[in-house]
Amino acid sequence: MTSHEFYMDLALQNAQAMKGQTDPNPLVGSVIVNENRIVGIGTHLKAGEPHAEIHALRMAGEKARGGTIYVTLEPCSHHGRTGPCAVAIREAGLKKVVIATLDPNPVVSGNGVKILEDAGIEVIIGVRQEESRQMNEVFNKFIVQKKPFVTLKAGITLDGKIATHSSDSKWITSEESRLDVHQLRNENMAILVGVNTVVKDDPELTARIPNGRNPIRVILDSNLKIPLSSKVVVDKQAKTWIFTSQNVDLDKEKTLLANGIKVIRTSGLKNVDVNDVVEILGENLISSLLLEGGGTISASFLENHLIDKAVLYFAPKLIGGKDAPTFLEGVGISKMRDAIELSDTEIIKIGKDFKFIGYPIYSK
Repeated sequence: MTSHEFYMDLALQNAQAMKGQTDPNPLVGSVIVNENRIVGIGTHLKAGEPHAEIHALRMAGEKARGGTIYVTLEPCSHHGRTGPCAVAIREAGLKKVVIATLDPNPVVSGNGVKILEDAGIEVIIGVRQEESRQMNEVFNKFIVQKKPFVTLKAGITLDGKIATHSSDSKWITSEESRLDVHQLRNENMAILVGVNTVVKDDPELTARIPNGRNPIRVILDSNLKIPLSSKVVVDKQAKTWIFTSQNVDLDKEKTLLANGIKVIRTSGLKNVDVNDVVEILGENLISSLLLEGGGTISASFLENHLIDKAVLYFAPKLIGGKDAPTFLEGVGISKMRDAIELSDTEIIKIGKDFKFIGYPIYSK
């Protein structure tokens, strides 16, 4: 490991610790080194607050002059809610900037580097590049496509079931897996289920971890059949948005609105259009969405190529039964050659279960 990699790893670790706090902004960490000593460390904590480089510069003070700053993402070059970090680095008198990866937004990519190089500052790009890109997979999609990064989560048996034929599903996975799911909820800005899940289970859809953040609860409900007594309607623990079709019960809509529920009509005449859902969430600066719906909703998102990542918790159990629901239903693939493959797969043991992570590859 080189010294550049050592200090960049430290910056990455600090940035990763803020996962779930900075969206829709990226995770960014920064370290300032002068004469082989760390003189400043910074992490971006929340959208609208100072960026990682600014925190590191404030800690370093005059010790930053003549030093090297490590940053996990290209310093910004524009005026937003905060000033441009590239200019702040230039004014602080640093002699070298080591960057993991450029800004993924093609409109601004390279602009921060240009400011630095024009000032005579040495710039090194690409140290721990892949690690930085992986850490900011949500931001990298959102900043370019203006759509949320969609993660499909499911707890399933080895034969792919999410419940028995009698709809009993508590509990398929271990307590350790369920705790991990709450961390996933904390990391995502919104969580989505269908109305049938609400009717059957009356879930809270919250992140029950210390100091956790509850995501916005998104319900797909084509005909507004959601019970007014549902926890997601009455508990006020988090915002609830209901996406519906044009075939809406106006009286029910008024009642939901009066209860503080956001009701959004999609273009579908009788059913919710999931493409509209993703578009509208993006327009509302929702950069990440956790999909916890049943097999029909999951299949709908997959068939429309809307799932970016799959996180599946496999329990070492078998249920069987052709009427037991699976985590992917819908029409399905007719030819095996057209099956959707998953890349960059990873398997992690959690309690008695196995957590599988993969990224769908959609053919053109």
